[in-house]
Amino acid sequence: MSLPARARVFIIICVACFLAAAAQDAPRRFRLVELNVENLFDTVHDAGHDDYEFLPAAPRCWDSRRYWAKQGRLARLLAACGGDRPADLVALCEVENDSVLADLTRRTHLGALGYEFLITRSADTRGIDVALLYQPLRFRPLHTDHLRPAQPPGLSEERPLRDALHVAGLLPTGDTLDVFVCHLPSRVGGWRHTQPRRVRAAAALRASIDSVARYRRIPRLIVAGDFNDELRNRSLRTALQVADIRGGIRPEGLYDLAPRASDARRVGGTYKFRNTWYTLDHILVSGTLLQEGASLRTSLSACRIADFPFLLEAGADGGLKPRRTYLGPHYHGGFSDHLPLMVDFWY
Repeated sequence: MSLPARARVFIIICVACFLAAAAQDAPRRFRLVELNVENLFDTVHDAGHDDYEFLPAAPRCWDSRRYWAKQGRLARLLAACGGDRPADLVALCEVENDSVLADLTRRTHLGALGYEFLITRSADTRGIDVALLYQPLRFRPLHTDHLRPAQPPGLSEERPLRDALHVAGLLPTGDTLDVFVCHLPSRVGGWRHTQPRRVRAAAALRASIDSVARYRRIPRLIVAGDFNDELRNRSLRTALQVADIRGGIRPEGLYDLAPRASDARRVGGTYKFRNTWYTLDHILVSGTLLQEGASLRTSLSACRIADFPFLLEAGADGGLKPRRTYLGPHYHGGFSDHLPLMVDFWY
């Protein structure tokens, strides 16, 4: 016997209300992506910066065709990292200026996703900066700082250290989240020789983090970027004072989510050099974001490497490696020499 029409309508309304209430009660995802984009330069010389290798007449032949091809690939990559919904925050390293970000966020397919961005204006000799893309409905910037490490006495002639970016933003929960984006000095010239520069940059970043943490009643901190070091190195362990998870989770501690990201993955890190994988990219979080019941929370196993098949190719060792834009000076037409990190938070 069929139900009366009025009864069927009542049941449908009840089911709809139940599903709506369940959706409101379910935890909501907040995703952060970190990526070194491998030299996202425009094709025009920027006065005062050594960007000559990325010009149309240079040996790399960096012209408009290659520029827009890379922009399209990055748009595809970042859209894939979001999955069924755009990633809420995207920390980028090796971007030249705001014009390349305007092109990425407004003149590629990424334009449909509504990203806004913030970028440093570093004293870096090549003119490369770090940036943060954000979804304005889920992260509203309240305050921005460009953190420039001081040059130590006696080293005034040394190449300037790159600025880090600090953005304090409002979350949908009404809480404040502090995000730091950094790109520590490279290993070019030898790891041991360049290590002191990374340690100095990391120590300056740690001082800024401590200053913000003292100001917040409940500090919610994320530090993301290309550190050019692994967790075992001095820049992270000593200068940034990244805590050992074996000692338990403390609210005031800073914890690295990246080391477990390659577990059970097809790749062994975010960067491959001479057939060896390294995890040079990191996402650090304060212990307050790892606590049960926190208004915004994640876990030590929530970080993963985006090892999408289109980002990878066969390496000389028979394994996989990132499909990069250049192999030395030769154009290869890939995405980046680094793989992205992704981490999900819930609120």
